[in-house]
Amino acid sequence: MRVAVLGTGVMGVGMVRSLRRAGIEVNAWNRTRDKAEPLAQDGARVCGFAAEAVADADVVVVMLFDTDAVLAVLTEALPAVQDGAVWVQSSTIGLEGTAQAADLASRYGAPFVDAPVLGTKQPAEQGTLVFLAAGAEELRERVAPAFDAMGSKTIWVGEEPGRGSALKLVCNAFVGTLTAAIGQSVGLAHQLGIDPQLFLDALDGGASDSPYVHVKGAMMLRGEYPPSFALDGVRKDLGLIREAELASGTSTTLTEAALACYDAAAAQGHGSEDMAAVMTAFREA
Repeated sequence: MRVAVLGTGVMGVGMVRSLRRAGIEVNAWNRTRDKAEPLAQDGARVCGFAAEAVADADVVVVMLFDTDAVLAVLTEALPAVQDGAVWVQSSTIGLEGTAQAADLASRYGAPFVDAPVLGTKQPAEQGTLVFLAAGAEELRERVAPAFDAMGSKTIWVGEEPGRGSALKLVCNAFVGTLTAAIGQSVGLAHQLGIDPQLFLDALDGGASDSPYVHVKGAMMLRGEYPPSFALDGVRKDLGLIREAELASGTSTTLTEAALACYDAAAAQGHGSEDMAAVMTAFREA
């Protein structure tokens, strides 16, 4: 199997390395080639053009920031792909974006799997992502070796493209609001003159505790936010979640509130930092 990975940012780099550890041949491409070049040391073939990367691939994994980027790259690369190569769209681009990508793939007769992932930088590097996939039954075995190399499990949501992305929005709605809630409590502790570590200690081992609370809480306590999931990415995803809520008749109240918190942190210059920087929205400037 040869897999082309289009997009070697925070997530794509780890996905390429996980594929290589499993002995899978990889073509790596990134719009800014410098970000892909180090992957040559892992045995990946670094390509200068997306069309070059997909030309001999059996599976193409797309991991880009937003709908515009995905559609632009698909438009460039789809004409160059070999017959039968499966396109795996793993970017978080929402329901409308996924529909547009699937339609574009169908125009070229390219098999398409909608498969966004749960997990950030570390799971991508460790090969423990969770794939939320939707696609034709006959495609599942063809993508399984790649998914198994990059992930700890795959949840097949159905055959219709868009179902995987729908589940991703459901999951990210939880992650986005949970991180904002942690930031609120850490920020409130600061403002009340309480050591915020005591907040984490109080939750430790209780019914409402989770490893995630301590990972993000520790970043907030240090005030250091190396990006695992960038705050601007969360803002983009919350916008997609709001669109899905509006289209489905679901209340947007909580999403609007969480988005306002991330917007406030971005306005303070934290957009490129980890989403844990949302805590800054709750502290007096």
